[in-house]
Amino acid sequence: MQKYLTLEEVRCRLGNRARSSIYNDIAAGRLPKPLKLGSRIYWPEDQLEAHFLALAEAQSAKRNTEANSGS
Repeated sequence: MQKYLTLEEVRCRLGNRARSSIYNDIAAGRLPKPLKLGSRIYWPEDQLEAHFLALAEAQSAKRNTEANSGS
């Protein structure tokens, strides 16, 4: 069964980032857009985890490229 994370749960996973920082990250495309149900917003947990994994892989690839070009 799909689990949905609230804004507070996402804040905790991001090191207690401020609500405004999370909204800025959404606007800049650094976080996936949440689902809005009434006045609340939710992120599908697997979608958020996949996004974090993709960011980590991109950062790792960038570090490897920079390390190899510096040799």
